[in-house]
Amino acid sequence: MTQTRICILGGGFGGLYTALRLSQLSWNPSEKPEITLVDQRDRFVFLPLLYELVTKELETWEIAPPYMELLSNTGIQFRQLAVASIDIHAKQVHFQNHAQLDYDYLVLAMGGETPMDRVPGVAEHGIAFRTIQDAYRLEEKLRLLEESTADKIRVAIVGAGYSGVELACKLAERLGDRGRVRLVEATDQILRTSPEFNRETATKALSQRNVWIDLETKVESVTAEAIALEYKGQLDIIPVDIVLWTVGTQVSEVVQNLPLKHNDRQQLVINTHLQTVEHPEIFALGDLAECMDAEGQKVPATAQAAFQQSDYAGWNIWASILGKPLLPFRYQALGEIMSLGTDNATLAGMGIKLEGPLAHVARRLIYLYRMPTLEHQIKVGLNWVAQPLRELLSP
Repeated sequence: MTQTRICILGGGFGGLYTALRLSQLSWNPSEKPEITLVDQRDRFVFLPLLYELVTKELETWEIAPPYMELLSNTGIQFRQLAVASIDIHAKQVHFQNHAQLDYDYLVLAMGGETPMDRVPGVAEHGIAFRTIQDAYRLEEKLRLLEESTADKIRVAIVGAGYSGVELACKLAERLGDRGRVRLVEATDQILRTSPEFNRETATKALSQRNVWIDLETKVESVTAEAIALEYKGQLDIIPVDIVLWTVGTQVSEVVQNLPLKHNDRQQLVINTHLQTVEHPEIFALGDLAECMDAEGQKVPATAQAAFQQSDYAGWNIWASILGKPLLPFRYQALGEIMSLGTDNATLAGMGIKLEGPLAHVARRLIYLYRMPTLEHQIKVGLNWVAQPLRELLSP
Protein backbone atom coordinates (compact mmCIF):
# COMPACT_ATOMS: atom_id res chain seq x y z
CA MET A 1 0.00 0.00 0.00
CA THR A 2 1.48 3.35 -1.06
CA GLN A 3 1.78 6.19 1.45
CA THR A 4 -0.90 8.89 1.15
CA ARG A 5 0.67 12.22 0.14
CA ILE A 6 -0.66 15.41 1.70
CA CYS A 7 0.65 18.68 0.29
CA ILE A 8 -0.04 21.90 2.22
CA LEU A 9 0.63 25.15 0.39
CA GLY A 10 1.16 28.12 2.69
CA GLY A 11 2.73 28.16 6.14
CA GLY A 12 0.53 30.70 7.92
CA PHE A 13 -2.10 30.04 10.57
CA GLY A 14 -4.11 27.87 8.18
CA GLY A 15 -1.32 25.80 6.64
CA LEU A 16 1.18 25.34 9.49
CA TYR A 17 -1.48 24.55 12.09
CA THR A 18 -3.20 22.06 9.73
CA ALA A 19 0.14 20.28 9.27
CA LEU A 20 0.77 20.17 13.03
CA ARG A 21 -2.77 18.94 13.69
CA LEU A 22 -2.32 16.11 11.15
CA SER A 23 0.96 15.08 12.76
CA GLN A 24 -0.70 14.87 16.19
CA LEU A 25 -3.65 12.67 15.17
CA SER A 26 -3.66 8.94 15.73
CA TRP A 27 -2.34 6.94 12.77
CA ASN A 28 -1.63 3.26 12.33
CA PRO A 29 1.96 2.82 11.08
CA SER A 30 0.67 1.47 7.75
CA GLU A 31 -1.68 4.47 7.27
CA LYS A 32 0.57 7.34 8.37
CA PRO A 33 0.69 9.84 5.48
CA GLU A 34 3.58 11.80 4.04
CA ILE A 35 2.94 15.45 4.99
CA THR A 36 4.76 18.20 3.10
CA LEU A 37 4.44 21.87 4.03
CA VAL A 38 5.46 24.38 1.35
CA ASP A 39 6.07 28.09 1.78
CA GLN A 40 8.15 30.56 -0.22
CA ARG A 41 9.69 31.92 2.99
CA ASP A 42 11.75 30.11 5.60
CA ARG A 43 9.88 31.43 8.66
CA PHE A 44 6.39 31.30 10.08
CA VAL A 45 5.10 34.77 11.03
CA PHE A 46 2.74 35.22 13.98
CA LEU A 47 1.07 38.18 12.23
CA PRO A 48 -0.88 39.68 15.18
CA LEU A 49 2.45 40.37 16.91
CA LEU A 50 4.26 41.80 13.87
CA TYR A 51 3.48 45.33 15.10
CA GLU A 52 5.69 44.78 18.15
CA LEU A 53 8.75 44.84 15.90
CA VAL A 54 8.04 48.52 15.16
CA THR A 55 8.49 49.46 18.83
CA LYS A 56 11.14 46.79 19.47
CA GLU A 57 8.98 45.23 22.19
CA LEU A 58 9.67 41.81 20.67
CA GLU A 59 12.47 40.24 18.65
CA THR A 60 12.16 38.53 15.28
CA TRP A 61 12.84 35.03 16.66
CA GLU A 62 9.87 35.32 19.03
CA ILE A 63 7.25 36.05 16.39
CA ALA A 64 8.94 34.48 13.35
CA PRO A 65 10.55 31.12 14.19
CA PRO A 66 12.01 29.08 11.28
CA TYR A 67 9.81 26.28 9.94
CA MET A 68 12.67 23.79 10.29
CA GLU A 69 12.79 24.54 14.02
CA LEU A 70 9.01 24.26 14.50
CA LEU A 71 8.71 21.04 12.49
CA SER A 72 11.66 19.15 13.97
CA ASN A 73 10.54 15.81 15.45
CA THR A 74 7.08 16.06 13.82
CA GLY A 75 7.73 13.98 10.68
CA ILE A 76 6.48 16.89 8.55
CA GLN A 77 8.69 17.74 5.58
CA PHE A 78 9.26 21.42 4.79
CA ARG A 79 10.15 22.78 1.36
CA GLN A 80 10.90 26.43 0.70
CA LEU A 81 9.48 26.94 -2.78
CA ALA A 82 7.30 29.40 -4.69
CA VAL A 83 4.24 27.91 -6.43
CA ALA A 84 4.01 28.48 -10.18
CA SER A 85 0.84 26.50 -10.99
CA ILE A 86 -1.37 23.64 -9.84
CA ASP A 87 -2.66 20.87 -12.11
CA ILE A 88 -5.72 19.62 -10.21
CA HIS A 89 -6.40 16.85 -12.76
CA ALA A 90 -2.89 15.37 -12.61
CA LYS A 91 -2.77 16.19 -8.86
CA GLN A 92 0.55 17.99 -9.21
CA VAL A 93 1.96 21.26 -7.87
CA HIS A 94 4.54 22.96 -10.09
CA PHE A 95 7.09 25.33 -8.59
CA GLN A 96 9.02 28.27 -10.01
CA ASN A 97 12.30 26.35 -9.85
CA HIS A 98 10.68 23.72 -12.14
CA ALA A 99 10.33 21.15 -9.35
CA GLN A 100 6.99 19.44 -8.89
CA LEU A 101 5.14 17.63 -6.13
CA ASP A 102 2.47 14.95 -6.50
CA TYR A 103 -0.36 14.83 -3.98
CA ASP A 104 -3.40 12.82 -2.97
CA TYR A 105 -4.77 15.60 -0.76
CA LEU A 106 -4.05 19.28 -1.23
CA VAL A 107 -4.51 22.09 1.30
CA LEU A 108 -4.59 25.61 -0.11
CA ALA A 109 -3.67 28.06 2.65
CA MET A 110 -1.51 30.67 0.92
CA GLY A 111 -3.36 33.58 2.48
CA GLY A 112 -4.03 36.88 0.74
CA GLU A 113 -1.88 39.58 -0.76
CA THR A 114 -2.12 43.35 -0.27
CA PRO A 115 -3.06 44.88 -3.65
CA MET A 116 -0.45 47.55 -4.37
CA ASP A 117 -1.42 48.33 -7.97
CA ARG A 118 -4.79 50.06 -7.59
CA VAL A 119 -3.47 53.59 -7.05
CA PRO A 120 -0.61 55.18 -9.04
CA GLY A 121 2.70 55.17 -7.18
CA VAL A 122 1.77 52.79 -4.37
CA ALA A 123 3.71 49.82 -5.76
CA GLU A 124 6.84 51.97 -6.15
CA HIS A 125 6.67 54.05 -2.96
CA GLY A 126 4.26 52.34 -0.54
CA ILE A 127 5.02 49.66 2.05
CA ALA A 128 2.60 46.87 2.90
CA PHE A 129 2.70 45.30 6.35
CA ARG A 130 2.19 41.53 6.06
CA THR A 131 5.67 40.01 6.20
CA ILE A 132 8.94 40.18 8.10
CA GLN A 133 10.45 41.74 4.97
CA ASP A 134 7.84 44.53 5.15
CA ALA A 135 8.72 45.14 8.81
CA TYR A 136 12.44 45.24 7.97
CA ARG A 137 11.84 47.67 5.11
CA LEU A 138 9.85 49.96 7.41
CA GLU A 139 12.52 49.71 10.11
CA GLU A 140 15.26 50.72 7.68
CA LYS A 141 13.32 53.78 6.50
CA LEU A 142 12.56 54.78 10.11
CA ARG A 143 16.20 54.37 11.12
CA LEU A 144 17.44 56.62 8.30
CA LEU A 145 14.83 59.27 9.10
CA GLU A 146 15.55 59.15 12.83
CA GLU A 147 19.25 59.62 12.14
CA SER A 148 18.59 62.52 9.77
CA THR A 149 18.32 66.20 10.67
CA ALA A 150 14.67 66.36 9.61
CA ASP A 151 12.54 68.28 12.08
CA LYS A 152 9.48 66.06 11.59
CA ILE A 153 9.00 62.49 10.39
CA ARG A 154 5.77 62.35 8.40
CA VAL A 155 3.95 59.03 8.05
CA ALA A 156 0.69 58.33 6.20
CA ILE A 157 -1.08 55.03 6.91
CA VAL A 158 -3.78 54.18 4.40
CA GLY A 159 -6.63 52.08 5.76
CA ALA A 160 -8.14 52.42 9.25
CA GLY A 161 -8.83 48.75 9.80
CA TYR A 162 -7.02 46.63 12.42
CA SER A 163 -3.59 46.89 10.77
CA GLY A 164 -3.80 50.62 10.16
CA VAL A 165 -4.92 51.50 13.68
CA GLU A 166 -2.35 49.25 15.38
CA LEU A 167 0.44 50.61 13.19
CA ALA A 168 -0.62 54.20 13.84
CA CYS A 169 -0.49 53.77 17.62
CA LYS A 170 2.87 51.98 17.55
CA LEU A 171 4.49 54.51 15.20
CA ALA A 172 3.11 57.51 17.09
CA GLU A 173 4.62 56.14 20.30
CA ARG A 174 7.96 55.36 18.69
CA LEU A 175 8.33 58.75 16.99
CA GLY A 176 6.92 60.84 19.86
CA ASP A 177 6.87 64.62 19.33
CA ARG A 178 8.97 64.22 16.20
CA GLY A 179 6.30 62.18 14.45
CA ARG A 180 3.40 63.37 12.31
CA VAL A 181 1.23 60.29 11.83
CA ARG A 182 -1.82 60.48 9.56
CA LEU A 183 -4.45 57.73 9.21
CA VAL A 184 -6.38 57.83 5.92
CA GLU A 185 -9.72 56.03 5.59
CA ALA A 186 -12.11 55.99 2.61
CA THR A 187 -15.24 55.32 4.72
CA ASP A 188 -16.84 57.44 7.45
CA GLN A 189 -15.37 55.63 10.49
CA ILE A 190 -12.37 53.65 11.66
CA LEU A 191 -12.62 49.90 12.43
CA ARG A 192 -15.98 49.45 10.68
CA THR A 193 -16.32 45.76 11.61
CA SER A 194 -15.11 46.06 15.21
CA PRO A 195 -17.19 46.00 18.41
CA GLU A 196 -18.17 49.52 19.48
CA PHE A 197 -16.09 49.24 22.67
CA ASN A 198 -12.92 48.56 20.68
CA ARG A 199 -13.70 51.33 18.20
CA GLU A 200 -14.20 53.88 20.99
CA THR A 201 -11.07 52.74 22.86
CA ALA A 202 -9.01 52.91 19.66
CA THR A 203 -10.33 56.40 18.84
CA LYS A 204 -9.28 57.58 22.30
CA ALA A 205 -5.82 55.98 21.94
CA LEU A 206 -5.26 57.62 18.53
CA SER A 207 -6.32 60.99 19.91
CA GLN A 208 -3.99 60.68 22.90
CA ARG A 209 -1.11 59.97 20.51
CA ASN A 210 -1.99 62.95 18.27
CA VAL A 211 -2.70 60.80 15.22
CA TRP A 212 -4.50 62.81 12.53
CA ILE A 213 -7.50 60.91 11.09
CA ASP A 214 -8.77 61.65 7.56
CA LEU A 215 -12.18 60.00 7.08
CA GLU A 216 -14.08 59.81 3.76
CA THR A 217 -10.76 60.46 2.06
CA LYS A 218 -9.40 58.70 -1.03
CA VAL A 219 -5.80 58.40 -2.15
CA GLU A 220 -5.33 59.64 -5.71
CA SER A 221 -1.59 58.99 -6.04
CA VAL A 222 1.65 58.48 -4.12
CA THR A 223 5.12 59.80 -4.94
CA ALA A 224 8.47 59.50 -3.18
CA GLU A 225 7.77 62.66 -1.18
CA ALA A 226 4.00 63.22 -1.15
CA ILE A 227 0.53 61.69 -1.06
CA ALA A 228 -2.42 63.16 -2.99
CA LEU A 229 -5.68 62.97 -1.02
CA GLU A 230 -9.22 63.70 -2.25
CA TYR A 231 -11.82 64.84 0.28
CA LYS A 232 -15.28 65.87 -0.95
CA GLY A 233 -13.99 66.78 -4.39
CA GLN A 234 -10.99 68.74 -3.14
CA LEU A 235 -7.46 67.48 -3.81
CA ASP A 236 -4.66 68.10 -1.31
CA ILE A 237 -0.98 67.22 -1.80
CA ILE A 238 0.51 66.29 1.58
CA PRO A 239 4.30 65.91 2.05
CA VAL A 240 5.20 62.47 3.50
CA ASP A 241 8.31 60.46 4.26
CA ILE A 242 6.65 57.02 4.55
CA VAL A 243 3.38 55.64 3.15
CA LEU A 244 2.09 52.40 4.68
CA TRP A 245 -0.61 50.63 2.64
CA THR A 246 -2.95 48.35 4.61
CA VAL A 247 -5.99 48.41 2.30
CA GLY A 248 -7.59 45.31 0.89
CA THR A 249 -6.72 41.67 0.30
CA GLN A 250 -6.54 39.82 -2.98
CA VAL A 251 -6.16 36.16 -3.83
CA SER A 252 -2.91 35.07 -5.49
CA GLU A 253 -2.90 34.61 -9.26
CA VAL A 254 -2.16 30.89 -8.85
CA VAL A 255 -5.46 30.43 -6.96
CA GLN A 256 -7.39 32.72 -9.31
CA ASN A 257 -6.30 30.54 -12.25
CA LEU A 258 -7.58 27.27 -10.78
CA PRO A 259 -10.54 25.75 -12.69
CA LEU A 260 -12.64 25.71 -9.52
CA LYS A 261 -15.66 27.68 -8.36
CA HIS A 262 -14.77 31.24 -7.26
CA ASN A 263 -16.83 34.11 -5.88
CA ASP A 264 -16.72 37.64 -7.29
CA ARG A 265 -13.60 38.39 -5.19
CA GLN A 266 -11.88 35.35 -6.75
CA GLN A 267 -11.94 33.44 -3.45
CA LEU A 268 -12.52 29.70 -3.71
CA VAL A 269 -16.02 28.60 -2.75
CA ILE A 270 -15.86 25.72 -0.25
CA ASN A 271 -18.36 23.55 1.60
CA THR A 272 -18.78 23.29 5.38
CA HIS A 273 -16.12 20.54 5.47
CA LEU A 274 -13.64 23.09 3.99
CA GLN A 275 -13.45 21.20 0.69
CA THR A 276 -13.67 22.83 -2.73
CA VAL A 277 -17.00 22.15 -4.37
CA GLU A 278 -15.77 20.11 -7.37
CA HIS A 279 -12.74 18.37 -5.82
CA PRO A 280 -13.21 16.95 -2.31
CA GLU A 281 -9.49 16.08 -2.10
CA ILE A 282 -8.70 19.82 -2.19
CA PHE A 283 -9.20 21.74 1.05
CA ALA A 284 -9.03 25.54 1.25
CA LEU A 285 -8.95 27.86 4.24
CA GLY A 286 -8.07 31.33 5.36
CA ASP A 287 -8.16 34.49 3.23
CA LEU A 288 -8.36 32.67 -0.11
CA ALA A 289 -11.63 30.84 0.67
CA GLU A 290 -15.26 31.90 1.01
CA CYS A 291 -16.58 29.80 3.87
CA MET A 292 -20.06 29.44 5.37
CA ASP A 293 -19.98 27.38 8.54
CA ALA A 294 -22.44 24.71 9.73
CA GLU A 295 -24.73 27.40 11.20
CA GLY A 296 -24.82 29.33 7.91
CA GLN A 297 -22.74 32.26 9.17
CA LYS A 298 -20.06 33.71 6.93
CA VAL A 299 -16.61 33.10 8.35
CA PRO A 300 -14.44 36.25 8.53
CA ALA A 301 -11.02 36.34 6.89
CA THR A 302 -9.05 36.62 10.12
CA ALA A 303 -6.15 34.81 11.77
CA GLN A 304 -8.59 33.60 14.44
CA ALA A 305 -10.79 31.96 11.79
CA ALA A 306 -7.84 30.32 9.99
CA PHE A 307 -6.58 29.02 13.35
CA GLN A 308 -9.97 27.36 13.99
CA GLN A 309 -10.29 26.06 10.42
CA SER A 310 -6.92 24.32 10.64
CA ASP A 311 -8.21 22.07 13.41
CA TYR A 312 -11.15 20.94 11.26
CA ALA A 313 -9.07 20.66 8.07
CA GLY A 314 -6.59 18.35 9.81
CA TRP A 315 -9.37 16.23 11.27
CA ASN A 316 -11.33 16.01 8.01
CA ILE A 317 -8.30 14.95 5.96
CA TRP A 318 -7.59 12.29 8.60
CA ALA A 319 -11.25 11.19 8.45
CA SER A 320 -11.20 11.11 4.61
CA ILE A 321 -8.14 8.84 4.58
CA LEU A 322 -9.56 6.48 7.21
CA GLY A 323 -13.11 6.47 5.85
CA LYS A 324 -14.66 8.17 8.88
CA PRO A 325 -17.39 10.89 8.96
CA LEU A 326 -16.23 14.44 8.31
CA LEU A 327 -17.05 17.28 10.72
CA PRO A 328 -18.79 20.45 9.49
CA PHE A 329 -16.86 23.56 10.50
CA ARG A 330 -18.38 25.60 13.31
CA TYR A 331 -16.87 29.03 13.77
CA GLN A 332 -16.71 30.50 17.26
CA ALA A 333 -16.36 34.28 17.49
CA LEU A 334 -14.02 34.51 20.47
CA GLY A 335 -13.77 38.29 20.45
CA GLU A 336 -11.28 40.79 19.16
CA ILE A 337 -8.05 42.07 20.68
CA MET A 338 -5.92 44.90 19.38
CA SER A 339 -2.68 46.51 20.43
CA LEU A 340 -2.96 50.26 20.87
CA GLY A 341 0.64 51.13 21.61
CA THR A 342 3.20 49.92 24.13
CA ASP A 343 1.57 48.33 27.20
CA ASN A 344 -1.87 49.26 25.91
CA ALA A 345 -4.56 47.18 24.20
CA THR A 346 -8.30 46.69 23.91
CA LEU A 347 -10.25 43.45 24.18
CA ALA A 348 -13.95 42.80 23.55
CA GLY A 349 -15.72 39.45 23.34
CA MET A 350 -17.21 36.56 25.29
CA GLY A 351 -18.90 39.10 27.55
CA ILE A 352 -15.57 40.70 28.50
CA LYS A 353 -14.43 44.28 27.88
CA LEU A 354 -10.89 45.28 28.81
CA GLU A 355 -8.59 48.17 27.94
CA GLY A 356 -5.19 49.44 28.99
CA PRO A 357 -2.33 47.46 30.59
CA LEU A 358 -4.60 44.60 31.73
CA ALA A 359 -5.83 44.06 28.16
CA HIS A 360 -2.19 44.20 27.00
CA VAL A 361 -1.24 41.37 29.39
CA ALA A 362 -4.33 39.34 28.39
CA ARG A 363 -3.48 39.80 24.70
CA ARG A 364 0.08 38.59 25.23
CA LEU A 365 -1.07 35.51 27.18
CA ILE A 366 -3.71 34.60 24.60
CA TYR A 367 -1.19 34.89 21.77
CA LEU A 368 1.43 32.95 23.72
CA TYR A 369 -1.08 30.10 24.08
CA ARG A 370 -1.75 30.18 20.32
CA MET A 371 1.87 29.98 19.25
CA PRO A 372 2.47 26.89 17.13
CA THR A 373 4.42 24.48 19.37
CA LEU A 374 4.81 23.91 23.10
CA GLU A 375 8.59 24.26 22.79
CA HIS A 376 8.26 27.70 21.20
CA GLN A 377 5.64 28.75 23.76
CA ILE A 378 8.05 27.88 26.58
CA LYS A 379 11.02 29.69 24.99
CA VAL A 380 9.01 32.85 24.36
CA GLY A 381 7.19 32.71 27.70
CA LEU A 382 10.44 32.41 29.66
CA ASN A 383 11.91 35.31 27.70
CA TRP A 384 8.88 37.49 28.50
CA VAL A 385 9.12 36.61 32.20
CA ALA A 386 12.86 37.37 32.26
CA GLN A 387 12.55 40.66 30.35
CA PRO A 388 11.57 42.90 33.33
CA LEU A 389 14.40 41.37 35.38
CA ARG A 390 16.94 42.09 32.63
CA GLU A 391 15.72 45.68 32.39
CA LEU A 392 15.99 46.06 36.18
CA LEU A 393 19.56 44.75 36.24
CA SER A 394 20.78 46.60 33.16
CA PRO A 395 22.96 49.69 33.93
